Amino acid sequence: MSEGAVRTSSVTFVILAVVIFTLFCYTDIGLQIAVVPLFVREKLGFSSAMAGFAVSVQYLATFASRVGAGKRVDTDGPKRVVLMGLSTGVLSGLLLVAAALLVAWPRLALLCVLAGRVALGVAESWVATAVIIWNIRRAGVSRTAQVISWNGVCSYGGIALGAPVATLIYHSVSVPVLGGFAGVGLLSAALMGIGIPLALRQPAVAPLVAGKQPSFFTVLGRVLPYGLALAAGSVGFGAISAMLALYFSDQNWSGAAFALALFGITFVLTRFAFTRQIAKQGGITVAMVSLLVEALGLFVLAFGQTVAWAYVGAALTGAGFSLVFPALGVGAVAQTGPESKGAAIGAFSVCLDIAIGISGPLLGLMIPLWGYGAVFQAAAFVSLVGVGLCVALNKKTRLAS
Repeated sequence: MSEGAVRTSSVTFVILAVVIFTLFCYTDIGLQIAVVPLFVREKLGFSSAMAGFAVSVQYLATFASRVGAGKRVDTDGPKRVVLMGLSTGVLSGLLLVAAALLVAWPRLALLCVLAGRVALGVAESWVATAVIIWNIRRAGVSRTAQVISWNGVCSYGGIALGAPVATLIYHSVSVPVLGGFAGVGLLSAALMGIGIPLALRQPAVAPLVAGKQPSFFTVLGRVLPYGLALAAGSVGFGAISAMLALYFSDQNWSGAAFALALFGITFVLTRFAFTRQIAKQGGITVAMVSLLVEALGLFVLAFGQTVAWAYVGAALTGAGFSLVFPALGVGAVAQTGPESKGAAIGAFSVCLDIAIGISGPLLGLMIPLWGYGAVFQAAAFVSLVGVGLCVALNKKTRLAS
């Protein structure tokens, strides 16, 4: 099926028919990040650093598999890669169920948690990369910003949806297996399983491979200036996803899931309200403003002393991080030809994966020394570094034109 083969009066409907698989995947991520650090620290008795690593290992796995995902999308077609990702997501949920049943053997249970997180990381890589390319091919290259934006809406909308649901299930231990950590695992597996027959019903698009493809490092070199700025903004999300639930627990506050939901809600609303500004103001300008707002939110989290300020900080961080990926992604994807769009998205996303993957454990090491405030301060300063990178990229772009 060629790029223009899908004929419909609603391009948005075409996009939504496929981007729903991103929603399933990231709802799974939201389910897990809300309770995995609590389970590892409180039920299994491991340290905060290990709890943070249990969250971040997912992103390390995403990073490790992202290159292969991009190449496979370009050579085998995105539909097949989405199906592979959904199947791996089912395995992730089942491994969490196994961890819950093995809680009497903490090390074995931790191994199952880590294996499940790795499986979800691979699933995220395959689903998110393939869905973007599948939709670009269906809706047209001119709709790239719209495709990436809808993918992000479903990504962080899924996190916002999954986090409070997971908290409710996690604390509902009265129903055997269906409650607690096992219940979260079962729901994770079921969501990804539902996506498989839905994906099978969608029309495939033929892979686009014209001659010899550029190597991954060639593609990475082209998108790296954009990817470094993306990485700077992604550290803040890494801090939120790995440390926010632990921060609330340390302060004896309730409402960590609500804070994660606020992050996702403001992320989604910002995407809806301001995505068009990327075309009007330019992606780099939008990214600079977004990173400044993200830094402000992280500073509020660092210095706020009440749960209300924590909510404000999470909301501002979500609003700031919202447009960083599409604002920089449009420029990154434009650096390659149509036959390498999957590789470009993969290489660009690797920068996000690395930043999120290493930020959890590295920031976690700061907690015993300086506390949680220092974690969010550090993430805020890194966001400001991203602003500087965007300024430099903007100057380079103007000189080139």
